[in-house]
Amino acid sequence: MRSNELTSILQAAVSPVILVSGVGLLILSMTNRFGRLIDRSRKLGDLLRNAASDERIRFSAQLEILTKRARLLRLAITFATWSVLMAAILVIALFLTAFLQVEVVLLSAVLFIACLVSLIISLLAFLQDINLSLAALKLELAAKEGTNRSSKDATPPQM
Repeated sequence: MRSNELTSILQAAVSPVILVSGVGLLILSMTNRFGRLIDRSRKLGDLLRNAASDERIRFSAQLEILTKRARLLRLAITFATWSVLMAAILVIALFLTAFLQVEVVLLSAVLFIACLVSLIISLLAFLQDINLSLAALKLELAAKEGTNRSSKDATPPQM
């Protein structure tokens, strides 16, 4: 293999390597969200065990949302990981094709497309998680607003 061939292979491998780096940061963000979600679920589970009946409904609804979010995040992390794995296999395939002097353009194209499709699925699941987190926030704010109204009703007006 000549140095100019190696240079062209390295240039072709740059895109998948950059993709691996970027998706790695995305996975880090997703796993951090997943960890916080698990911690929040445990806390709500503890609160649910000791809650009054009216609070139990609210905590159960929040736990349902958190369960859906956990599934979505698991899906997002899984597809992001598949994307990174396919990008790594693509880089290996690029080097092997040059080293063995065989043309497997179709394999490279399929791996790159599969890599990007996995990334797209991951990002869509991640966006769904963000939307569900807003639903949980609305639920919590509605509960706090109800608590604030009842405490305002109990206090006599100031003169």
